[in-house]
Amino acid sequence: MVTPLGWLERVPTYKDQQERLSDKDLSTYGFLGYPLLQSADILIYRATYVPVGEDQVPHIELTREVARRFNHVFGRESGFEDKAQEAARKLGSKRARLYMELRTRFQEQGDEAALEQAQALLEGSQNLSMGDRERLFGYLEGSRRLILAEPEALLTEASRVPGLDGQKMSKSYGNAIGMREDPESVTRKIRTMPTDPARVRRTDPGDPERCPVWPLHRVYSNDEVRAWAEKGCRSASIGCLECKQPVIDGVLREQEPFRERAQPYLDDPTLVRNIMADGCEQARKLALETMREVREAMGLDYS
Repeated sequence: MVTPLGWLERVPTYKDQQERLSDKDLSTYGFLGYPLLQSADILIYRATYVPVGEDQVPHIELTREVARRFNHVFGRESGFEDKAQEAARKLGSKRARLYMELRTRFQEQGDEAALEQAQALLEGSQNLSMGDRERLFGYLEGSRRLILAEPEALLTEASRVPGLDGQKMSKSYGNAIGMREDPESVTRKIRTMPTDPARVRRTDPGDPERCPVWPLHRVYSNDEVRAWAEKGCRSASIGCLECKQPVIDGVLREQEPFRERAQPYLDDPTLVRNIMADGCEQARKLALETMREVREAMGLDYS
C-alpha cells in the first residue's frame, strides 16, 4: 500500500518482457506486482545481501526503496529518542559510549566509515531484541526506527549468463540451458547456436563481438582458449563448430557436479521434503518476528 505504481512500471524487466512476449497477455496485476512479491520475500526475512544476476539488481533497488518508504511512513515512534537511548545502554557502558561517538561522527561530519563501524557493532551485539536493534539502526541515521532492512545485491563474477541467442538467458525466451540438462541436449543446443552472420562460408573471417557464442567463451573459457578462438575466428583458420567445442566442454564440466549432487535427492525425494520442512520452520520464526514488528509499527493489534 505504500508502493507507488510508477515504481513498478519502471522495473526494466517489466518493460522488456512486455516487448519480447507480446504474444502473451501481461496486462495483469500479477505480472506488474511480481517484483513487489519478490521484495516481500526479501524484507520479511531481513536479508542483508541477496545473491542475484545483474538483470535483477533493479529489483533489489526497488526493494530498498520500498523498505525506505515503509520506514519513513511507519518508523515514527512515540518517545523514539528515549527508547533508542535506553536500548543503547543495553550494549554495556563501553560499547554504548562507542556507539554514541560513532553516531555523532556520522551525523555531524558525514563520516561513512563511522556509520559502517556502528552498524557492525550493532550486528555483533547478541543481547538486543529485534525492536531495540531496529531503533538503534534508525537512531544512527536520524530519528526514525528502521523496521525493514535495506538489502544489497550480491553479484558473482559472471553476473549475467548469456542465452543461446546472445540475449539474457531465460526460459521465457526459449534460449536457456537447464542446470542438469542432458549432455546430448546441451551439445545439440550449442552446436546449433547462431554465429556471426558475416561467416557465411567456412573461409569467411568473422568478428567475435558479433557472435552469440563469444559471451559464453567469456564465462567458460580461459584466456588461452579465448585468444585461440578470437584469432581463429578473425582469420577464418577455425570453423564455428571448432570454436563452439570448448564452450560445450566447459558447460558440461560445470554441470557434472550438479548432476552428481542431485542424484541422491532424485533417488529419495523425502530428503528434499525434510530439508524444506526444516527450512520452513526456521523461516517461519523469523517471518513471525518481522510481522509482529511490522504490525506494531502500523498500529495493527489483533489481540
